Amino acid sequence: MTSCATTPSTLPFSPLRRMSPFHPTRFLNSPSPRPSISHRGFSCHVAVSSDISSSVTSEEEAEAAAKIGKKVRVTVPLKVYHVMKQPDLDLCGLEGVIKQYVAIWKGKRITANLPFKVEFLIPVEGQDKPVKVLAHLREDEFEYVD
Repeated sequence: MTSCATTPSTLPFSPLRRMSPFHPTRFLNSPSPRPSISHRGFSCHVAVSSDISSSVTSEEEAEAAAKIGKKVRVTVPLKVYHVMKQPDLDLCGLEGVIKQYVAIWKGKRITANLPFKVEFLIPVEGQDKPVKVLAHLREDEFEYVD
């Protein structure tokens, strides 16, 4: 009498055989080996396109480049707290220079709430030269000085 049933010891991957975690197939009590990561068909795609046309961004960049270097005066009451030598500093009425437009970064528009970086020179008692203070402002918080 011939038996067609295979015993667990004759199977190459026995469901009762416990494999080491360092074995290449890394399965425990599994009837068939799990496929490796490269055979699972998993892929990852990143969206790098933007809805903004490059012409709009380049126009905005050109407008911002024209504003860099211009003198401005703060027109709203605005306090900053990050200056160690002048705590609780009110910028209202101070004049400064626009140093950078930060709403465009590497040719792409970003959501900067305060897009203009303005540098102020503030005289401090007991020091010969003034302290440079950088503050980020919106365009409606300052006016251009001729």
